[in-house]
Amino acid sequence: MSALDASLSRRTAASARARVLPQVLLALVCAGYAVGAAVGWGSTRLALFMGDFGLSLAALIASVSCFLYAGAAGRPARAAWLLFSFSSAMAACGNAVWGWYEVVLDGHVPPLSAADFFFLCFAPPAIIGLLVLAKRPVNRAGWFCLVLDSWLIGGSLLTLSWSLALAHTTDVVGEGESVARAALSLAYPLLDIVLVSMVLALHFRQNNANRSAVNTAIAGLALTVVSDALFTSPLLRSTYHSGQLLDAGWFAGSLLLAYAPWGVRHTAGHPECAERPGRAARATSRPIAGSLAALTPYLAAAVCTLGILYNVVEGRRVDAVVVFTGCAVVLALVLRQAIMLLDNLTLTQELAQQENHFRSLVQGSSDVIMIADAHGKLRYVSPAAAGVYGCPAEDLLEAELISIIHPDDRGRVVHQVRRFLAAHPVEEPTTRIECRFRSGAGDWLNVESTVNRHHGGLLLNSRDVTERVRLQAQLQHNAEHDPLTDLPNRALFTTRVRQALGGRRAGDLGTAVLFIDLDGFKAVNDTIGHQAGDELLVQAAQRLADSVRAGDTAARLGGDEFAALILGDGTRDQAAREYQVHEIADRLRLTLSQPYLIGPGEVRVAASIGVAFTEPGITPTDLMRNADLAMYRAKAAGKDRVELYAPQMQADVVRRSELAVRLRTALRDGEFALLHQPVVHLATGTVAAVAAQARWRSAQGILFTPAEFLRAADDGDRTAELGRWLLEEAVQQAAERTRAGYPVSVSVRLSAGRLLDNALPFGSVEALLTRHGLPSGALMIEVGDSDPRISFDELERRLVALRRLGVRIALDGFGSGYAAINALRRLPVDVLKLDRGLVEGVVESARLHKITSGLLRIACDLGMQSVADGVDVPEQVLALRAMGCTHGQGMAFSGPLDEYRLRHALRRGHFPVPGVPAAQPVLAGGSPPRLGGSHDETSVPPA
Repeated sequence: MSALDASLSRRTAASARARVLPQVLLALVCAGYAVGAAVGWGSTRLALFMGDFGLSLAALIASVSCFLYAGAAGRPARAAWLLFSFSSAMAACGNAVWGWYEVVLDGHVPPLSAADFFFLCFAPPAIIGLLVLAKRPVNRAGWFCLVLDSWLIGGSLLTLSWSLALAHTTDVVGEGESVARAALSLAYPLLDIVLVSMVLALHFRQNNANRSAVNTAIAGLALTVVSDALFTSPLLRSTYHSGQLLDAGWFAGSLLLAYAPWGVRHTAGHPECAERPGRAARATSRPIAGSLAALTPYLAAAVCTLGILYNVVEGRRVDAVVVFTGCAVVLALVLRQAIMLLDNLTLTQELAQQENHFRSLVQGSSDVIMIADAHGKLRYVSPAAAGVYGCPAEDLLEAELISIIHPDDRGRVVHQVRRFLAAHPVEEPTTRIECRFRSGAGDWLNVESTVNRHHGGLLLNSRDVTERVRLQAQLQHNAEHDPLTDLPNRALFTTRVRQALGGRRAGDLGTAVLFIDLDGFKAVNDTIGHQAGDELLVQAAQRLADSVRAGDTAARLGGDEFAALILGDGTRDQAAREYQVHEIADRLRLTLSQPYLIGPGEVRVAASIGVAFTEPGITPTDLMRNADLAMYRAKAAGKDRVELYAPQMQADVVRRSELAVRLRTALRDGEFALLHQPVVHLATGTVAAVAAQARWRSAQGILFTPAEFLRAADDGDRTAELGRWLLEEAVQQAAERTRAGYPVSVSVRLSAGRLLDNALPFGSVEALLTRHGLPSGALMIEVGDSDPRISFDELERRLVALRRLGVRIALDGFGSGYAAINALRRLPVDVLKLDRGLVEGVVESARLHKITSGLLRIACDLGMQSVADGVDVPEQVLALRAMGCTHGQGMAFSGPLDEYRLRHALRRGHFPVPGVPAAQPVLAGGSPPRLGGSHDETSVPPA
């Protein structure tokens, strides 16, 4: 027995125990009263009391019980129980009046008294209450048949009663008894006959709801009617007195009516208890009840016939009342049969029409309807099977339902069917099952079936949902895969990482995530187009998918970023596993860096890969973030390399993030300071110019160099604001120094991208020089970086416009960018500033010495002045001067100076230069030579 059946059995047992106790008490009370009445209660006085007031008390209990039940809200058939309460109250009053005469007054009850009035008022409310409880007929024929059935029963009982007793009562009237007494004597049996007729006629027409309560109430009323019939019979009418055994019938009838509404409350509260235990018994009793209901009119006619035969056998004269009543019963029976025949013909026609209608629906439906018996064999299959399953319905008949279900789905389907059949029909009347059915062609179809119970078996309404399942699978695939490369997207990759971190692989620290970025992919998009870039991504995705193992996952996260999940192999040697995964990542880097055949030519990109391993308690988000940080570290370290994640990377990210947040408020709070580094003539040591450099002294007292805080200022708006501040502050301080007698030109480094920014229009530099009163020749712009995305045409137009204002142009970082020669050819450059990387190795490296010498020769041939950046030791000064370099900047002369120290250096006028005699100081207010000249003028070295 399942857990559900066991639970229901326990409920049923508890409910049965709760009902047995009141029933036992009721039986004991009724039996005790019957025993007392049988032995005469021990005394005549007590017998009279119990026979009168005892019956009155029982009827009063029934009245109060029915009234209380009907008074509660939501009770079914409240009107019927109120009528039963009134009927019992009349019986209680009648017995009380009877007891008043016999017990209180110690006399005889008059032939006509108030007790007779109360007793006569007992039957009508009970009859009306039974009508309220009865099931209403649905049409006029039903109502007419109900009336005929009542008359058939009542007429038959009247015929029998008249033959046995009532005729004698009418004879007594003729012998001198009063008419009122005779009418009273006839009223009791006639009302009992009507009540019995209603009980029998309506017993088979009661509603299913509250059936037990109605049956108990009918039993109580029937017991009362039987006791009345015995009381009015000639055998007991003359010898009856209160306290006899006959009173036990009335007493039990009243208590049964009192118990009726409450005794069924336990089953009404638990419908499953009422449904399961006695289901088989009720299933067999209902057909019997239906048969008795159909035989009731014929039994009534038989009773009527027996009444007439009794008179004939006894040799009595057949009374006119008996003849009239018998004829009326026969005519009613014939009429009822005619009505039922016509009604049956109508029902047969309607049933045939409905059957044809439903047959058309079943046969014309596009869904397949199948009926399986309790053993799983198909007993009916609708014709739609030929169109849906591709095989005739006849081929499926007598087949096992389980045989046409996919083997992988059979266990699940059997489990669902068993669970459905074990559930209560009210709680789960139907269920839905989706599985695969074998078609006539041998392939498998996705079928959705609505399953209902059907006579111990199953009724299945099935439809083909193969296309819907395919569409859902396609939509699911599209939601989890990249549309261009068909690799898993970020969402599915995150799910796979979460699965790898859980389950049986939760403790495997050898699982790793690789983040991959294609270096140079943006240049491919910008140079040969986005279509070529998409083709490159498709080929890279294919290489990535082919390079990972079957259990691993390759994904595209977006743009040119890919990822790979490398599952651990269970090894406990973490160092060996890291080495193994690093080799896998390096082979993958080499694979992705191979040339791509795009259109007619080849395209090359590199790959930067970051690797992060799982850690105890790490989340998928943190693991993917670690791999992303390692990938960005690989790009920052020179690209085309593999980096393993280290905790310090996260600390660096946090530091840069905090630095960026503080940098946003540094300009507003005035935390930036401007320093100047002297540019010295290598031949004389005099100061030819100063290079403006920004420094950030944070609120914590930390002094950041441009290389540090410019990496943090990664948003364009903040770096643009910093560039404008640097230019304006440098011009303002240069103007103030000129007015103070220290006229020296100032150079400001600006990137090519910042020069082309709309935030620095053509007229802003001229307006700035005019506002501060600085001669245009005293400003030099150092053009930094060699970004290939910068348009040389726009940059050339911008620099030409600045040259027209008198601003000199220097090419910063010369010798480090791939576009340096092109810049020399097209841009209006006055000064070449050698890159620090060349200057640092000019003494030790013969190769760099030759490269630097060649570059300086080019500058000299083009008539340009040259400045070496990063001149830190005397040997570099001697080597550069020997090569023809004119100016130098670095720690060999001076570091960046604040305004006070800078003016002191300008007042001194020169710095010592190795191999050069000490020069005379330049007095304050003099005019030291400036770093000047142009590419189309004869160079005039500053003296």
